[in-house]
Amino acid sequence: MTKVLLTRPLPDRVRQAAQERFEVTERSSVLPMTQAEMIAALQEYDAVLPTLGDCFDAEVFAACPKIRCRILANFGVGFNHIDVAAATAAGLAVTNTPGAVTDATADTAITLMLMSARRASEGERLVRAGQWAGWHPTQLLGMHLGGKTVGIAGMGRIGQAIARRCHFGFGMKVAYFSRSPKELDFAAERFGSLPDLAGAVDVLMLAVPGGADTQHLVDADVLAAMRPSAYLVNIARGNVIDEAALIAALRTGQIAGAGLDVYEFEPKVPQALMELENVVLLPHIGTAALEVREEMGLMSIENLRAFFAGDPLPNPV
Repeated sequence: MTKVLLTRPLPDRVRQAAQERFEVTERSSVLPMTQAEMIAALQEYDAVLPTLGDCFDAEVFAACPKIRCRILANFGVGFNHIDVAAATAAGLAVTNTPGAVTDATADTAITLMLMSARRASEGERLVRAGQWAGWHPTQLLGMHLGGKTVGIAGMGRIGQAIARRCHFGFGMKVAYFSRSPKELDFAAERFGSLPDLAGAVDVLMLAVPGGADTQHLVDADVLAAMRPSAYLVNIARGNVIDEAALIAALRTGQIAGAGLDVYEFEPKVPQALMELENVVLLPHIGTAALEVREEMGLMSIENLRAFFAGDPLPNPV
């Protein structure tokens, strides 16, 4: 029977679906795999279902003279933790789970936008610390989002879902930066560069893929282009932002605030960020809803089923 390794504990429905078709081993740790574990997995299993933090890089493949594994069915839409070229050269297919994560991630982006612009985290900390003395007219004044302009870097599935929520839900104007124009069902202005977009919007949302091409996409120059009243939201990958430059911009008031669900050296979060009042910090919960995680897992299992049945892969990368 085909042997499959689940690299993290997964929802019951996903585990059961896998067990119906395959001989399944579920790794009990919630932490990323070590290099030794990844090497062993490639040698001992027919398929591996990895996820964020399981860094199947070229070095891991090079350390395996004889690879049994034939497919990495990634649990998640982002796959920058997998060296796809190295995997392909070693004879492995790689799949992911697009679509399943779109709405949940877009909802998290809106959560961060609201929490940042309306200073919700500051308010909660005030109440929990027992320091709230009661309502008054100038307390925790933030930004009203209606009629403001949201700028979206990366107008793929998730970027468009964010834009629709902003446009139809809040009456915001939409601007975006992407490699090519998009056919959209709402009005949106495309900008030719990220600094130009950053300078024209009230909220800058990052919804680009991770990887070398987007490393430090938001650097000191982009942050300098933003308005002092503007907010930055990141639900993409942590290394899309130069974290040191962001800390400097938040400290000096160069931008009004930020909302982050991801971090450059995740799970490490700089103490400097945690000490700042004008940043909202979430623990990478963009897709953290049971239904969404189940759909992601079932999509991964379907990729495995199709592969071993000789059918076209639903979601190759």
